[in-house]
Amino acid sequence: MKHPDPEELNDGVLDHRGEELPYLSKSAKNMKMDMLLNTPLPTYEGKTPGSYFWTRLIYWICHRISKVQYRSIESSGTERIPRDRGSLCCAWHTNGILDALQIALNHPEYFVIGARHDLVTRPILGWWTRKMAVQPVVRKAELLRGGCTEEEANFLNGRSLMTLASGISHGYGCVLFPEGTSHNNSYMLRFRTGPMRTVLAASALAKASGKELPVLIPMGLHFRTREYFRTDVWVEYGEPIQVENSDVPQNLVDAVSTGTWSEPPAESVFKLRDKLREDLVPLSPNTYSWEEYRALLLLGHIKGRMENSPPKSWRGEVEQARLLRDKYCIESNFTDADDLQPEKMTNSLVAKSEKAAELLHKYGLDGRDLNDDSTSLLKPKLSKLPLATIRIGLFGALLPIFLISLLPQIILGRVLGDSTDEGIDARTSYQFLAAMFGSIIIWPISSILIVALFYWQSGTIEDIVNISWIEAFGTSHFSIGLSIFMLWLAMFPLSLFTGRLFSLVWDDYVDFRGYIRKLKFPKQGRNELFQIITEIKQDLSSSK
Repeated sequence: MKHPDPEELNDGVLDHRGEELPYLSKSAKNMKMDMLLNTPLPTYEGKTPGSYFWTRLIYWICHRISKVQYRSIESSGTERIPRDRGSLCCAWHTNGILDALQIALNHPEYFVIGARHDLVTRPILGWWTRKMAVQPVVRKAELLRGGCTEEEANFLNGRSLMTLASGISHGYGCVLFPEGTSHNNSYMLRFRTGPMRTVLAASALAKASGKELPVLIPMGLHFRTREYFRTDVWVEYGEPIQVENSDVPQNLVDAVSTGTWSEPPAESVFKLRDKLREDLVPLSPNTYSWEEYRALLLLGHIKGRMENSPPKSWRGEVEQARLLRDKYCIESNFTDADDLQPEKMTNSLVAKSEKAAELLHKYGLDGRDLNDDSTSLLKPKLSKLPLATIRIGLFGALLPIFLISLLPQIILGRVLGDSTDEGIDARTSYQFLAAMFGSIIIWPISSILIVALFYWQSGTIEDIVNISWIEAFGTSHFSIGLSIFMLWLAMFPLSLFTGRLFSLVWDDYVDFRGYIRKLKFPKQGRNELFQIITEIKQDLSSSK
C-alpha cells in the first residue's frame, strides 16, 4: 500500500509565520464540538485521573499488545523521575499514538492525557478515552482551516490545558509534544509553546497549594523502523528540567487559583522552551536525512566490531550513532525562527558509510547483518533452529484458534493502517488500535465459535483423548453449561498465548527472510559494499 506523499498532502494553508500547516486527515477535520465540550473532566482523588478500573484494564491490555507488537522494548532513565511531584514528558513525535503510549506505559505514574480532538469523539476509541478522562486539544491547523471558531478553540484548549496543568500539579504524569504534530522527518520541527505554558500553569497551581513544583522531562523515542511489526523500541527518559520558583510569578499563581486558564509570562515560557530544545533535540536522531542516520548506525557497527564491542541492542546502536553524530556534525545554534534541520555532514567517512548503508538498505539489510570483522555478511545461526522448530510446530497445532480469533484483527489492522490518509507515521497506531479493540470485540465472538466447534466435534475429541470435556463437572445440564462456560473463558488466555506465539514465529520468519536476502545479495553489490567498508575501516584506523 502506498501512503500519501508529503507533497501531495500540502493544501497550501499557512500559519502566521508563513509556514505550511500540518495536513489534516478526514477524522481530524470532523470536529464534533458538542461532544468535545461535554468531555468528562478528570478527578484527582485517586491513583488514576479517570476510571480506575477502565484505566488499569487499558494499561494491562496495552502492555500485552506491546509485547506482541515489538520485538524488544527497553526503557532507561526512569530512576531520574521524581516521585514527589508531577512531571510533563516531552519528546519528538514521529509515530502517532504509539509515541504517547510508550511514554505512559514505561512511566511509574499514571497519566492525565491531552490528545487530538478526534480521539475523544470516535465511536469506539472515544468511549474508552472518555473513561480515562482524556482531554481534547484543538491544534492551530484545525482552527485556521475553519474547523471551529477561535472562541470555541480558545475555550476548549484553555479548559484542557488547565485540566492537564491541574493533573500535573497533583503529581500525575503527562505527555505533550512540542512539535504539535506527528511527522516523517529525521529531525525535529519548530517547537510550539503549549507544553511550556502547561507546566508553568501546573507550577503555579502547585505553588498555590504548597506542593513541589513539577519537572519537564525531555525524552528520546527510538523506533528501529517505526512502521514495521516486531520492530525494536528504546524509551529514553532524559534529565528532568526543574521549573524554578522565580519562573512562576505571584500574579500567575493568583490567576490560576481561581480555576481558569491564564497565560504564563512570555519570558518564562521562552526560557523554558529554549532549555527544553537544548536538551531534547540531541535525544532525537537530529540528522539531515534518514539516509545520513542509517550511515551513522552502520558506522557504529563497523567501529564497534573493530574495537571488539559491537552494539548488542537497539539502544547500543542508537547511543553509538549519537556519539558519532556529535563528533562529525556541523554545530548549529537554533533560534525560534530557524529551521531545525541540521546541515548535511561533510565528513568523507560519513559519506562512505551512507553509500554502504544504502546498499544494505536496498536489500533489506543493515549493520547487524555484518560478520564479526565486517568482512562478509553474517551466516545463519543454526543454534536457533531447534527452538524455532518447536515454536512453529506448536503454532501449527494452535492454527485453528489463530485463524478464528486473531486473523480478523490482523486483517483489520492491515487494512486500516494501509488505507489511512494520515501518512506512514499513523500506520502502526491503527494496527495497535485494531489489536486492542479487536481483542475486546472479536475475542468474545471468536471464543463462542471455537467452543461451538469443540461441542460439535466433542465425540471425535473424546475418541482421541478418551476424556469427555463436556462432562468434566458432571452430567447435569448445569454441569455441562459450566463446562462450556469454563472452556469459553479459557479461550481468552489461549488466544493471548497464540498471539504471543505468532509474534515469535514471525521473528523466526524474519530471521529466515534475512538469510534469504543475504543469499540474493548480488555479487557485484557485495564486492562494492565490502570495498567501501574496507576503506571505512582504514579511515577509522588512521584517525585513532
